[in-house]
Amino acid sequence: MKHSCLNSKMALFYHFHGILLLCMSFSSESATAATFSNVSDRLALLDFRRLITQDPHKIMSSWNDSIHFCNWVGVSCSSSNGRVVTLNLESQSLVGSIPPSVGNLTYLTGINLRNNSFHGELPEELGRLSRLQHNNVTFNSFGGKIPANLTYCTELTVFSVAVNKLTGEIPHQLSSLTKLVILDFGGNHFTGNIPSWIGNFSSLFALSLPLNNLRGSIPNELGQLTGLVYFQVYGNYLSGTIPTSIFNISSIYYFSVAQNQLHGQLPPNVGVTLPALEIFAGGVNYFTGPIPVSLSNASGLQILDFSINGLTGTIPKNLGSLKSLVRLNFGLNNLGNGEVDGLNFLSSLVNCTSLEVLGLSENNFGGELHNSMGNLSTQLKILTLGQNLIHGNIPAEIENLVNLNLLGLEGNYLTGSVPDLIGKQKKLEGLHLHFNRFSGSIPSALGNLTRLTRLFLEENRFEGNIPSSLGNCRSLQNLNLSSNNLNGTIPEEVLGLSSLSISLVMSNNSLTGSLSLKVGNLHNLVELDISGNKLSGTIPSTLGSCISLERLHLEGNKFEGPIPESLETLRGLEELDLSENNLTGRVPEFLGRFSVLRHLNLSHNNLEGEVSRDGILANATAFSVVGNDKLCGGIPELHLPPCSRKNPREPLSFKVVIPATIAAVFISVLLCSLSIFCIRRKLPRNSNTPTPEEQQVGVSYSELIKSTNGFAAENLIGSGSFGSVYKGILSGEGTIVAIKIMNLLQKGASKSFIDECNALRSIRHRNLLKIITVCSTVDHQGNDFKGLVFEFMSNGNLDQWLHPTTEQQYRTKKLSFTQRLNIAIDVASALDYLHHHCETTIVHCDLKPSNVLLDDDMTAHVGDFGLAKFLSEASKNPSINQTISAALKGSIGYIPPGMGLNLTNHLELMIANFIPKSQLLLHNSLLKSFVSFKKLAKIHETFFCTLQFICCVYLSV
Repeated sequence: MKHSCLNSKMALFYHFHGILLLCMSFSSESATAATFSNVSDRLALLDFRRLITQDPHKIMSSWNDSIHFCNWVGVSCSSSNGRVVTLNLESQSLVGSIPPSVGNLTYLTGINLRNNSFHGELPEELGRLSRLQHNNVTFNSFGGKIPANLTYCTELTVFSVAVNKLTGEIPHQLSSLTKLVILDFGGNHFTGNIPSWIGNFSSLFALSLPLNNLRGSIPNELGQLTGLVYFQVYGNYLSGTIPTSIFNISSIYYFSVAQNQLHGQLPPNVGVTLPALEIFAGGVNYFTGPIPVSLSNASGLQILDFSINGLTGTIPKNLGSLKSLVRLNFGLNNLGNGEVDGLNFLSSLVNCTSLEVLGLSENNFGGELHNSMGNLSTQLKILTLGQNLIHGNIPAEIENLVNLNLLGLEGNYLTGSVPDLIGKQKKLEGLHLHFNRFSGSIPSALGNLTRLTRLFLEENRFEGNIPSSLGNCRSLQNLNLSSNNLNGTIPEEVLGLSSLSISLVMSNNSLTGSLSLKVGNLHNLVELDISGNKLSGTIPSTLGSCISLERLHLEGNKFEGPIPESLETLRGLEELDLSENNLTGRVPEFLGRFSVLRHLNLSHNNLEGEVSRDGILANATAFSVVGNDKLCGGIPELHLPPCSRKNPREPLSFKVVIPATIAAVFISVLLCSLSIFCIRRKLPRNSNTPTPEEQQVGVSYSELIKSTNGFAAENLIGSGSFGSVYKGILSGEGTIVAIKIMNLLQKGASKSFIDECNALRSIRHRNLLKIITVCSTVDHQGNDFKGLVFEFMSNGNLDQWLHPTTEQQYRTKKLSFTQRLNIAIDVASALDYLHHHCETTIVHCDLKPSNVLLDDDMTAHVGDFGLAKFLSEASKNPSINQTISAALKGSIGYIPPGMGLNLTNHLELMIANFIPKSQLLLHNSLLKSFVSFKKLAKIHETFFCTLQFICCVYLSV
């Protein structure tokens, strides 16, 4: 009877455990208690009941003394001797373990505990059940290893322990179970190789070893299983090729080797040698070569899935003869060659009237979507053609595919508008049209897709408003409209979709208006990204209701006002980006208490006050507040000014602070002017003519190459608008120099070179950067080359000292009060020389800390005359003069005399660009003081240019 049962072929063998129920037709006749009672069987069953900890269906309540144990639920006894022969408790939701005393049920022929919650180890005593034929404990939580002494269960035909937590290798002792018909070890944690001795199980009907940790190759000996029907080893780490002998087992109809590391080509005649194939699956491997044309010979083929491999060629047209085909999936291969007729095979599939899945994404199919798509099976549920080379429009005939659940056309070159007819696909759950070139408006008909859960339209050219009809998609969980040309406001109907639980992304559009308070309806949303738009108004406080948010991106908009305190409820935030807005107020302290926050960006706003040092605010690599000039405190890595600590009991009035500050500044200015005057009186007048030793001939290109080691990156010491500066060592005396190489591809670089040469050729001053020589030639490729060689300044530029960029520089580069004063005097002396003591008055036009170089003795030298102007030229040429007056050159902060600006303009620019915003409370008072001081002393305007620089040096922190 057993063999006749196994020879009856079950439909597709999807759940071959049903074979146990057909075969375990044991007699349940109960004998009288007086004749057939057996004490050992009864005690073993009571032990079993004792270890049951949960019994929701009250099965064990029947196991009592009022009923003979042969009549207990799930227990069957032999009619001849009254001994227990089967224990069948399948799907009773029992929780417990198997007692060792089960080994006393020595007449037991069948155990079926399938689909319960048994745990613990399979007892060794199972080996005492020498009559056991069927052992099915699938879908439980058994752990440990398989008992090795099961070798004594030589009558075992069905051994199924799938979907448990069993470990170790498949015991060699099981090789004695030569009568096995079904061997199912899938869904455990078995390791090691597939034993070759399984090939000796000549009666084996089903071999199922999927979802384990098996390695090595598939044994060639398995080809001896000539009666094998069911072969399943997917989800392991098997490697090598599939033995040819297995492809010769003509009885196989279920063949799955997916999700391994197998390689090689599919045999060209596989459809001939395996004519009974119904399931043929080998996805997620490394198979190469073409799809065998012979597969059309397996006329009963229902599932053909070799996705995620390296197959080449195209889809054989004769596969259209497989009328039973339900699933055809060759996604993520190398099929197709981009030709315009690459999708012609689709018309051959119209005869596959049962087709439900057609997966061809991530290949190289070219051409257009033909009208014949509308003739595909009306049963089609999944159609994926994404990430190919398809162009053209979406054909209107797609409306015929009325049962589509997923339409994937992403990552192609599709153009035109999206047809309204897609709105007729009422069963659509996923619509993936992203990364194409669709244009026009988003169809309002998409609102008819009430089952839609995923709508991806990003990276297209859609324009116009977001249709409010999308609010009808009450099942929508994931919506992405980013990187289009959408404008208008975000519809409240969309923000009111409480179903949105995964992501709502509308970034990089031109959306305007405010963010509606209805955003608070998104209680289950994980990601909200509306960055890179033109949204304004305040951040709605209702965002605090979106308690599931993990990623919140509002950067790159025009939001204003404070960061809402209601966001304190978003304790699950991992990313928060509010940068590049107009936010004001303080940095909320609660952000430091967000334990899972790993990215925080508040940069480029107008935030003020003290920055906490708690949580993420103590990790400079995880958050940013740059561009908020009114912030103070925080960790040292932020380089923020210290916060002022006022005694609350003795508040100082502005009426006291401002006059005192004005007086201090007035005295400092007076001392500076006196120092400059004294130094100028003591120093000899500088000659305009360079000394003989300073007059060197030009240096060659080859010498500059050699001195900088080929302009190596390690010798790069700075870069600017018109070129880069390298450290070099000139041959001969080994002089260390700074070599400025002009980037002649940059507009204005050649003129800057000429202007700098003109300015430097006739001026010499101890506080001007000395030019040693120039190089104007061609490089080794024949391109124009221009360079300037300057004296090397070992202490870099002033900006590096005023604004250190690293923690090390912050600790080491600090200027004392005396050094700051001396630097200011040096710069004043250089300016005085340029403005009043040159043959022709020179205005620098780009004085800033980065253009002030410091030598070994911290003496300041003004450099970079690429934007310098000769005032005599401007006076002779009205157009030049007009240009100078109309458009300032260089960096704001230094304004040379004669530029058409009054003192107030000078100081406004200076204050706006050099004084830290934390000190702007003195702005008006300082301005009035300086203006009054000029009127009283009648100091030359040059002094006020110097005064600006003094403020830069003293007040920069």
